[in-house]
Amino acid sequence: MLEAPRTQGGLGWTPSDYGFFSGAGSFINVFLLMLFFSGIILDKMGICFTGTLACSLMVVGTLIKYYTVSSAPEGELFGMPASVVMASSGFAIFGVGYEMTGITVSKAIVRWFTGHEMALAMGIQLAMARLGTAAALSISAPVARHFTLPAPLLLSLAFLIVGLLAFLVFCVMDRRLDGAHESNEPHESSDDEFRWSDIGITLRSPGFWLITLFCVLFYSAVSPFLKFSTKLMVMKYGVDPDIAGLFSSIAPFGTILMTPLFGYVYDKYGKGVTLVITGALMLTAVHVGFSMPMHSSTVAIALMVMLSIGYSLAPAALWPCVPKIIPLKCLGTACSMIFFIQNFGRAIIPMFVGRANETDPTYTTSMLIFGFTALGAAAIAVAMLFVDRHKGYGLQQPNIRHK
Repeated sequence: MLEAPRTQGGLGWTPSDYGFFSGAGSFINVFLLMLFFSGIILDKMGICFTGTLACSLMVVGTLIKYYTVSSAPEGELFGMPASVVMASSGFAIFGVGYEMTGITVSKAIVRWFTGHEMALAMGIQLAMARLGTAAALSISAPVARHFTLPAPLLLSLAFLIVGLLAFLVFCVMDRRLDGAHESNEPHESSDDEFRWSDIGITLRSPGFWLITLFCVLFYSAVSPFLKFSTKLMVMKYGVDPDIAGLFSSIAPFGTILMTPLFGYVYDKYGKGVTLVITGALMLTAVHVGFSMPMHSSTVAIALMVMLSIGYSLAPAALWPCVPKIIPLKCLGTACSMIFFIQNFGRAIIPMFVGRANETDPTYTTSMLIFGFTALGAAAIAVAMLFVDRHKGYGLQQPNIRHK
C-alpha cells in the first residue's frame, strides 16, 4: 500500500525505499552506538529510569511516522523521497526505544527469577511481545484499507501510550517489592554495582561472542522476513491482500503458546543449546521451502507453522543462557552489545532482500539469502555446544535449582 502511487492513496515508494525504511529501525542504534550506550544507562541508572525513557522514545518515534504518513510530504531530502526520510527517522527513534525496552525487561526478569522458572518467565514475556507483532501483521492492512493509510499508526500510538503507563505502574510495584526484600535478602551490594572495567568481563567471554553471532544470523533470518512475508503471500501464493497478514501472523501467534512451553522444558530438563540448534535448523528448512517453485497456499501455511516452532524453540532457550555466562551487574551492557551487533544484520539484510526482490520477483533469491543466514546460525549454535562443555557454563543444565 505504501508502494501504491499517490493518486491511489499510497506514497509511491519503491521496494528499495521500503527496504531502507525497514532497516531504519537500527540506524541510530548501530551507527550512533546508541544501543551500546543503552546498556550502560541501564546498568548505571536502573530499570525504572531506563524503561520509562525507552517507552517514551517509542511513543515519539511512532508519532513522527504517523505525521509523515498523514501529511505525505512531497519532494526529496538527501536524494531520497522526503516521506521515506521522515518515516525512517521516526522508525530510527522508535528503534532506540524498542531495543532499550528489550534489554530492560530482560534484566528485570533475570533479577527476580534467577534460580526459579526464569526461562518460563522469559517465554511468557516473549509470547506477549509476539502477540503485539502478530496483531500488527494481521490487522494493519485491513485497518488501513477500511479506514485510512495512517490509521494503523494511530492505533499503534494509542497502544504504546498504554504501554508507557503500564510500565510506570510496574516501577511502583518493583520499588515496593525491592523494599520488602531489602531487609532480609538485599539484591545488590557495593560489589554488585556496575563498573566500567566490567565491560572487559563480557568481551573476554567466548560464550558471549557465540551468542552474539547466533543472534545476528538467527534474527536476521526472522525479523526482516516477517516484514516482507505479507507481500510474499500475495505475490507468490496468490493470497488475498486483506488476509495475507493473517498468514504472516501464524509465526508470532504460534510462539505465544510455544515459547513459554519450551521455556518450561528448559527450566525443568535443560538441554538449552540443543533446543537452540533445533530451532535454527527448522528455520533453515522453512526458507529453503519458500524458495522452491511451489505456489500452494497450503504449503505456505505449513511453512509458517514450522517457522513458528523454530521461532519459539531458539529464543526460549537462548536468552536464559545469557545470565549463565554474564554476571547480573553487567547484564544490561552485555545484552545491549548483543543487540547492537545484531542490529547490523537487521539493518543490512532488508536492503539486500529489497534489491533482490526487484531483480528476482519469484522471491527465490531473497529466500535463499534468509536460508543461508539461518544455516549459519545453526553452525554457530553447534560451536556453542562445544564451548559450553569446555567452559562449564551449564547451558545444558536445568534453570530450576532443586534444594
